Amino acid sequence: MDSSKGEGVGDLEKDEKSNNREGDGSSGKAKALGLQGKDDLGSISEKNMLFRADMIDFKSWDVQLEKHLSRVWSREREACTRKEEWEFDLCKLDIRYLVAQGAYGTVYRGSYNGQDVAVKILDWGEDGMATVAETAALRAAFRQEVAVWHKLDHPNVTKFLGASMGTSNLKIPSNSTSSDDQNSLPSRACCVIVEYLPGGTLKNFLIRNRRRKLAYKIVIQLALDLSRGLSYLHSKKIVHRDVKTENMLLDVGRNLKIADFGVARVEAQNPRDMTGETGTPGYMAPEVLDGKPYNRKCDVYSFGICLWEIYCCDMPYPNLSFADISSAVVWQNLRPEIPRCCPSSLANIMRKCWDANPEKRLEMDEVVRLLEAIDTSKGGGMIPDDQTPGCFCFAPARGP
Repeated sequence: MDSSKGEGVGDLEKDEKSNNREGDGSSGKAKALGLQGKDDLGSISEKNMLFRADMIDFKSWDVQLEKHLSRVWSREREACTRKEEWEFDLCKLDIRYLVAQGAYGTVYRGSYNGQDVAVKILDWGEDGMATVAETAALRAAFRQEVAVWHKLDHPNVTKFLGASMGTSNLKIPSNSTSSDDQNSLPSRACCVIVEYLPGGTLKNFLIRNRRRKLAYKIVIQLALDLSRGLSYLHSKKIVHRDVKTENMLLDVGRNLKIADFGVARVEAQNPRDMTGETGTPGYMAPEVLDGKPYNRKCDVYSFGICLWEIYCCDMPYPNLSFADISSAVVWQNLRPEIPRCCPSSLANIMRKCWDANPEKRLEMDEVVRLLEAIDTSKGGGMIPDDQTPGCFCFAPARGP
């Protein structure tokens, strides 16, 4: 019996030494749990660690947890307060009155840091049709696009001043008679501010000159401004996708600047990634109307239509519906009729821009060079209505 006891004692001593070695590897864990001493460990193995609850210092747990949560919350607050370089301070923005309302947002005139600005409010969910996921996707795309817009710097592109992903602190004047009344905007709405151009839209300028037309020199100047702006955008891989005279603004010196980037986007490397009917009837390229993949050449087509409109001071297809335009442009190669008094150098640019085959259309930098080569010293503008009994430019040709 004594020998057996001796053997048992020897086994216990061996187990204790083994446990001590294992305990050394687990001492860090014990400290992390707030145990008060080495003896608190009890019997510990690598697979099982047993602790007496009454020996754990829960107060130290609370301290460690508080420190950890404090670090997490600090990082979250920093992420929330960190602003993108294009974000502006809503408190410095003063919205004065409504300017226009369109499919992609509402435009107001205001001031920011003492500068006259145009303020566009975009709320993609206001029609009740967009799902939460769709609205979130649009906002994410908007954030990516804004990161590109704010870096644009060209005399023929409206200066982008800033944007905000939320409008919770923004107040706008209401339509009521009381000047104190203000409307709040949905927090999901996005806000964009750009330089304000007092000359209005190119479309309104052309309407005002519909009867007397424009001097050829002015036609080429406006066309050059537009082509240079588009060429710059394309060099930055940006496709405007809604080029029309209504989206071009004029400053006090009648210099044209491209505006309204509501549907603009960075050109996809794979043209098949860009599909869908985006744009305005009458200016949309056949491939866009037909729902086919497209690229920057859709802007070139739209420019050709704008060039015709600038020269004629008229509207393309004024008597056709959207359905009629879509069908005729795609299947019957419908284009605006070029007046016979239009110089061939300008008429050729129109035709090359609105070719049915996108690959045959000019690049915008080519358009710039062709327009710069045109001689305007001898005139060539549309014949004004008030100088003749009537303009016969569109009259059918006589003779065989």
